[in-house]
Amino acid sequence: MFYELICPLCASRSCQFFAEDKRRSYQQCGVCALVFVTSDYLLSANSEKSEYDLHQNNPNDLRYRRFLSRLVEPLQAQLQPEDKGLDFGCGPGPTLSVVMAESGWQMDLYDPFYCNNRTVFDRQYEFITATEVIEHLYQPGTCLSEVWAMLKPGGMLALMTKLLIDKEAFMNWHYKNDPTHVCFYSQQTLMYLAKIWQANIEFVASDVIFFHKPDGNSNTII
Repeated sequence: MFYELICPLCASRSCQFFAEDKRRSYQQCGVCALVFVTSDYLLSANSEKSEYDLHQNNPNDLRYRRFLSRLVEPLQAQLQPEDKGLDFGCGPGPTLSVVMAESGWQMDLYDPFYCNNRTVFDRQYEFITATEVIEHLYQPGTCLSEVWAMLKPGGMLALMTKLLIDKEAFMNWHYKNDPTHVCFYSQQTLMYLAKIWQANIEFVASDVIFFHKPDGNSNTII
């Protein structure tokens, strides 16, 4: 079955039905392989924030700190002491920035619901983190292009998101059941981004991915 839809990541119109469950229907882009829900299933801003308000993450949660350490430790190993970062999508209880500050790295914060400081988009950073963020983006192509533009040449974008494996695994995947999770990325999708950005990509862990920005000028998604 063919749908005349536009992929929210690469803007391709080559999108086809991927899967369906009791909650939602999912489409897949034939170019970048992103799996996504259509606009019918996108929550209003108020409903989306209500879901995020339920999150209890905070710097005193040792289990959450251990979860973030899978990204933080390999990230710190590649940074210089003077590097400045941005925690993009920091959420209601910013923690990654606190952990980084304990080791000497300062980070600005941005979140459209909890720290809507748009001045960060006029700045440049040596590293940007987005932990459990990109699966929530309604327009990932536009948003990730903006984030990539905020990264200095030679900088690093560190992402954390669970990756789609195949349709069979997807149908039994608890990750897709969160109503705020609207885009699902595979290694193929992330390799597509790396190619467009002319970036070096590093799969650090099953859900941790680093994009290394080249020293020269780079392209954007659209």
